[in-house]
Amino acid sequence: MELFPPPTGGAPLLLSFRMQRKTVLIIGGDTLAASRAYASLEADADVVVLAHGGLQALCEELKWRAEQSQLTILDWAELSSKAIANGASDCVSAVETQTKPDVDRDITALDAYLATTHSISLVCVTGTLSTSPFSSLPTSARNLAPHIARVCRARRIPVNITDMPALCDFFFAATHRFVDQTTGKKSSMQLAVTANGEGCRLAGRIRREAVAALPCEIGGAIVRVGQLRRLAREQEKETGEGSGVAWDVDVEVDAEDSSVNSPNQPVPIRRADNTETAIEALRRRMQWVAQVSEYWPIPRLAALAESDMRDLLSGNTGLPPLGHGTRGKAPRAQSVPPLAADLRSQHGLQLALPVPPSVKKGRILLVGSGPGHPSLLTLATHTALTKHADLVLSDKLVPSAVLELVPEHVELRIARKFPGNADGAQTEMMEAAIEAARCGLTVVRLKQGDPSVYGRAGEEVLYFRSHGFEPLVIPGVSSAIAGPTFAGIPVTQRGVSETFVVCTGVGRQGKEVRLPGYERSRTLLILMGVARLGEVVGALLGYSPLSYASSLGGGTGVKEGSKSEGRRDGSPYPPNAPIAIIERGSMPDQRVLVSTLGDICVALESLGAQRPPGMIVVGWSVLALHGQGDLSVLDEGEGGDENRVRRWLGGHRWRVLEGIAEGWTEL
Repeated sequence: MELFPPPTGGAPLLLSFRMQRKTVLIIGGDTLAASRAYASLEADADVVVLAHGGLQALCEELKWRAEQSQLTILDWAELSSKAIANGASDCVSAVETQTKPDVDRDITALDAYLATTHSISLVCVTGTLSTSPFSSLPTSARNLAPHIARVCRARRIPVNITDMPALCDFFFAATHRFVDQTTGKKSSMQLAVTANGEGCRLAGRIRREAVAALPCEIGGAIVRVGQLRRLAREQEKETGEGSGVAWDVDVEVDAEDSSVNSPNQPVPIRRADNTETAIEALRRRMQWVAQVSEYWPIPRLAALAESDMRDLLSGNTGLPPLGHGTRGKAPRAQSVPPLAADLRSQHGLQLALPVPPSVKKGRILLVGSGPGHPSLLTLATHTALTKHADLVLSDKLVPSAVLELVPEHVELRIARKFPGNADGAQTEMMEAAIEAARCGLTVVRLKQGDPSVYGRAGEEVLYFRSHGFEPLVIPGVSSAIAGPTFAGIPVTQRGVSETFVVCTGVGRQGKEVRLPGYERSRTLLILMGVARLGEVVGALLGYSPLSYASSLGGGTGVKEGSKSEGRRDGSPYPPNAPIAIIERGSMPDQRVLVSTLGDICVALESLGAQRPPGMIVVGWSVLALHGQGDLSVLDEGEGGDENRVRRWLGGHRWRVLEGIAEGWTEL
């Protein structure tokens, strides 16, 4: 049995390098050389252009950049003369006998230059098939290329040679750099597409189509998020919370980019007495940054002001409401009574404003948005969002595809339910709904899935009722049912699963919850448990899942008792019980990881970054409809389970399924 999926070769290793104080040598003077020079300059690299004939052999762009002192020009002929005058030996001893003397001389000069110039990090050769007068290489350029590659590799310098992929150590990607629409300046955000030397023209087309499909505010969003990250670190120094911590401006602590794969990773509840340590505060703030990046619409991120960022990081107030318009549209106009204008510019805790006699009483609609796919909205939900809403108060997990249905003139706010701040943010949203309803507005409180299935609908109903408003609860398609269906998993199936149970993986304020014990004929659906997968699996098995994984390496697999045993009612689950983790269910980037309870923690860790929101399905229904199907689970009993699991996983420890059925793109 393979412990991990085997790698499939042929893919490039995509990296982004800091190029300050590094030099790129470009051999050639045509327009492609100019393009390579421009890309290198934008990466803050020093650029040296090597060409026969020097400045006069270059295209107009390279000439201009040389005149502007943006790059350095070397004449290959002069370089060769200097090498001969200095008595440089032929460092390329394997030059073929048929090589022309000028090629031999040029290669010797290049090698001597590389030997004395230690700052060259990359070499790029253009013009190998060029008919341009600015190819700047001798007529034997294609014969020269293999010798250039040999010299560079002898010096351990990566080389790219145009149109000759077999000689390349790296390839240039088709890139697009996004612009901050507010300032007109370029951001650090780039989109790159590469075909690893194959299909370069197609890669360029894919890049253009991908860019066209993305919001134009991406450049501004990355600038604002970068500023938000810096503020999160600076606040520790400004408030003195970092006392005892060695802050170094060159080596910054960045909890957002840590090994944590999920932005929903639990953090301690924020303490009211403000006694958390500097590291705890930084971790909490960086987790907020991660969740803002993960859940908020791109246009909203792009519109953040510094004051908004400081309010967000303080944890005391929310963000001012913003229009969520896309495609370069202006922020939505206010359409509220004059006395409500100040109210709508804040998202915090404040006293109720008196309701003028002329303002009619508003109403509150508690609405379910379904699992995520816009076509799964109920007609009632769609009508509430598009025809009745004056204000939409959305949970953070509602996808952008649903939020895009909200008309441009309707105000949209997104809950600030970051780790350690969920209860405070919940209170903010409920108070905001009451204040807006008192001003005569129709408020749509938008929940993911169904509001009554772990959506805290009951709390909100009672809160609104106590303040004089009876909310209308509009059910939605529950993610607990729809998610498994999109993953090809039936929650009930004759011969496999007769019942199902829906539970949560985390209790109120992060407390542990008791999970049901094992019953062969039951499917267990766990919402909000992926970030605590180790705890959940430990509770179901009755011991650490790592002890089972270690047994595969030759150990005894002794079941280690732990306090997790007390988190389960009933019998422990067998380690070979099937389990599925469904991430971004019903969305185009849906990912389904299937494995066994004993292997699922290692499997999830191997995937890298998680894709919240996610849910867990445990039970034999996970494999029931795979391939030709297996509907004999209850008939055959436990005796054949090992073979059943082996057939299902094909001898592997886990399997990953990406995307949803093609038919959904038409709905």
